[in-house]
Amino acid sequence: MVTDSISDFIIRLQNASRANKEIVSLPFSQMKFAIAEILEREGYIASIDKKSKKGGVLSVVLAYKNGKPTIQGVKRISKPSRRIYMGVRDVRPIKRGHGLLVLSTPAGITTGKEAQIKRVGGEALFEIW
Repeated sequence: MVTDSISDFIIRLQNASRANKEIVSLPFSQMKFAIAEILEREGYIASIDKKSKKGGVLSVVLAYKNGKPTIQGVKRISKPSRRIYMGVRDVRPIKRGHGLLVLSTPAGITTGKEAQIKRVGGEALFEIW
């Protein structure tokens, strides 16, 4: 059993992109679906599909540019054992603007840029570049 489903989700994406896989299938949850929608909107994954079987499966199609994966690396920030919260002033660009910070805020799951626009802070989930 996986205790940290978000960490499992981003590590599966990273491992599949490094292995040049096209599709990643994983158990469905609303949190993973919201994160996948953000990653799709930002161009890190090509598309998402929710298959409604008994448990629910989330299928993610990875994106590639010129044969190279768009996901180069991920870093989990807030963990179940240690939660890290960021105010709106603490949000900074990731990898000099080439990465993405994903936050869980009162306004929902957002990127760092969206959190600055909405003027909200929250729990820093992970960085992806």
